[in-house]
Amino acid sequence: MLERPQMGTGPDVPEVPDEPEVSGGPDVPGVRKVPGSPENPGVRKVPGVREDPGVREVPGSPENPGVRKVPGVREDPGVREDPGVPENPGVRAVPSAPEGLSVPNGPGVRDAPDRPVAPADTSRTPSPRPHFTRTSRPGPGVGTPSASRPRRRAARPRRGAARPRRRAPRPRRRAPLALVVPALLGVALLLIPLLGVLARTSWSQLGTHLTSPETLTALRLSLLVSLGALGLSLLFGVPLAWLLARTDFPGKALVRSLVLLPMVLPPTVGGVALLLGFGRRGLLGPWLEDTFGIVLPFHTSGAVLAAAFVSMPFLVISLEGTLAGLRPGYEETAASLGASPLRVFRTVTLPLVAPGLVAGAALTWARALGEFGATITFAGNLPGTTQTLPLQVYLLLQDSPEAATSVSLLLLAIAMAVLIGLRGRWTGAAPDARTARSRSSAVTEEDVRDPAPGAREAEQSGEFTRWSEEAVEKGRGDLTGQGAGKRALAEPRPRPGEGPASTTSDEDLASGEARDTTEEAHDPTPTYALHASLSGYTHLDLDAEPGTTIAVVGRNGAGKTTLLRALLGLTPRAHAELRLGADDVTALPPHRRGVAWVPQDGALFPHLSALANTAFGLRAHGVPRAEARRTARAHLDRLGVGHLAHRRPAQLSGGQAQRVALARALAVHPRLLLLDEPLAALDQTTRAQVRHALRRHLDGFGGVCLLVTHDPVEAVSLADRVLVLDGGRTVQDAPPAEVARRPRSAWVARMLGRNAWPGTLTPDGLAPEAGGHLVVAPPADAPAPPPGTPGLAVIAPESVALHPSRPSGSPRNTYACTVTEITALGSRLRVLLAGPDCPALIAEITPEAAADLALREGTPVWASVKATDITLVPL
Repeated sequence: MLERPQMGTGPDVPEVPDEPEVSGGPDVPGVRKVPGSPENPGVRKVPGVREDPGVREVPGSPENPGVRKVPGVREDPGVREDPGVPENPGVRAVPSAPEGLSVPNGPGVRDAPDRPVAPADTSRTPSPRPHFTRTSRPGPGVGTPSASRPRRRAARPRRGAARPRRRAPRPRRRAPLALVVPALLGVALLLIPLLGVLARTSWSQLGTHLTSPETLTALRLSLLVSLGALGLSLLFGVPLAWLLARTDFPGKALVRSLVLLPMVLPPTVGGVALLLGFGRRGLLGPWLEDTFGIVLPFHTSGAVLAAAFVSMPFLVISLEGTLAGLRPGYEETAASLGASPLRVFRTVTLPLVAPGLVAGAALTWARALGEFGATITFAGNLPGTTQTLPLQVYLLLQDSPEAATSVSLLLLAIAMAVLIGLRGRWTGAAPDARTARSRSSAVTEEDVRDPAPGAREAEQSGEFTRWSEEAVEKGRGDLTGQGAGKRALAEPRPRPGEGPASTTSDEDLASGEARDTTEEAHDPTPTYALHASLSGYTHLDLDAEPGTTIAVVGRNGAGKTTLLRALLGLTPRAHAELRLGADDVTALPPHRRGVAWVPQDGALFPHLSALANTAFGLRAHGVPRAEARRTARAHLDRLGVGHLAHRRPAQLSGGQAQRVALARALAVHPRLLLLDEPLAALDQTTRAQVRHALRRHLDGFGGVCLLVTHDPVEAVSLADRVLVLDGGRTVQDAPPAEVARRPRSAWVARMLGRNAWPGTLTPDGLAPEAGGHLVVAPPADAPAPPPGTPGLAVIAPESVALHPSRPSGSPRNTYACTVTEITALGSRLRVLLAGPDCPALIAEITPEAAADLALREGTPVWASVKATDITLVPL
């Protein structure tokens, strides 16, 4: 094994580290291990290299004691160490020893070009497999092989060729013979008839058979009938597939069974059923003939109807599967932007399900082209009128079997072409699978402007990871610049349909620079107060003044998303009587309520660019195209993503997509803005920047904003009020500072990073539900609640002191605990404690204190809490 030379050594000056004689290793053939030595843990075992008995140690070198430079010996470029790469399993670090490392193949080992060397004690990287090249003569100072010990040659791969890694052979799963044989027989059953067609085809007369007048007439008629059947299937099948996939109605299972019935019904039986339904003596036949003069049997229109009857199920089933895979969030977001159901279907749903629609249409056309039984039973076999290619094949089998085989080959080729073109996409591809991609979490220079001074540093240091009163005050002052009540609605905004009178030209907007275009001469923003009364699963009353942002928090299943969907009118679980400003919008459909929704993932329409996404709501409100695009560009510029207007959602990072979604919602100037965890999927740095952009633009919003979040920083920096839900009911509705000081929910207290002990009040404190006793000092500014009242004790982690032995003095609550977990939080450590006499307890201490106490998992300590440091909240 060789150690790579230090930087600056010449090409012919290698270094040979001193190590003891190499002994064999059983791990990998041809790999030797050096006995342990603590001096140099960074030297590794290199697979495929054996020691050379003729290569001896040369002591003495200034760079490395025990190693001296040997002129004329150069290391091969294949012997390298890659710093900073995780160690490969099976390649172990070999510590060096003071004496005797053997150099492979001794003479003729060349030096590799200089390369920075990673520190030996931090590198965990296996070296690439080395290869050695011999020179014509040995370098001085290198011993020759002795006569008694033959030289062992290492394998020398071709220079520049990469050695394949040895991989463990993957076990092959052998199929049971009892399953293989029937499967092969099934394939043969399907393949032999096709081979028979190919074998019996008269290839010399194929062109003559396919160009005969009868065949060409039947081909034209088949194309006419199959295309007509496809048109009828699209006309009736697309709405039917949408109803089956998107709505629930009585008898839905029966309707789906009727759709599938023609696929399992014998075609001849289907023809008889059509004859009895639409024939001259059928149920509707006489009425159609008397009223419209339409006679379907023995007519080309009858052949079209028969083909549509048997082929339409293929379109319905294919499209229904694609619609079921399409997230409803796209359509619901489009409705919240003001698009009517028909416009949503035309501009959002159909483009997103286009692959499934194309696949279903191709199968429908191919099935209609080959229909035989229903056609001949219902429409007859009239040449030039109803005689399609399958019917002609049936007749040719009696008179000209060779011609029948040629026409059959044509139909077979068409069917195979359709199946090959679909390549198994029977139900299309879900848009999410086609458009989803892993977005980079790193913030690039294209992202929004930097947040307010000190905001990023405060977050990264952990200053805002706890929702303490100091964090609330600092968040209000340094992060938001908002008052505790209503915002000043000073920023004027255009209404939908009124283009912004921006001072920048179109050329400036197209330059890619992000500018603030809010200085526009318009009337002040209209304001809308909120009054909502919800019943059902979520039962609460909610009132808010214009410009108020309310953070909605609660555990999973508390009813947060149900609240938003009820305000949108999209869920039957809860009903909302909603008044926005002076208008009662309870009875209005979602697209007419003026309520915009930004879901957690943004729900950007994947088939539209960022600019078209932002202009979508304006176009739904009837704004002309050019004006809508100008307004959309202005909103993108405000959020710093105007230069990304041409990109599709799949080409945007997570932070950029969230800003585009926010611009799209703000562009329609909604009366009520609903944000469902819009920052949850972002990394910390991107989240800080998006939050800063959102805060700036909520300052001038004239309506009410509801923000669902689990992040205390979002609530501190964005919200005027915090609404705590549990089980669809209001637990607390107060400003962030009040919720931080006196949370009325154990879940909220723990979310804020506090210790929360629910229990029952006693004369001197609290009896926790988990056991033990807690002494609490009575409040000085309020009467003590009566004993027996349910209560919640809230203890800040920094109020918990740790001691190596039982403390004496002022603390009135002391507990013997064991350290179960230690985590870093900014510049401090959080210690999770557990003990038989106290519930789970979190203490926050400095690293120095943890070092003094020698804390680690399993360390026994004593915890103490002063009675005056506990906040007791009656429930």
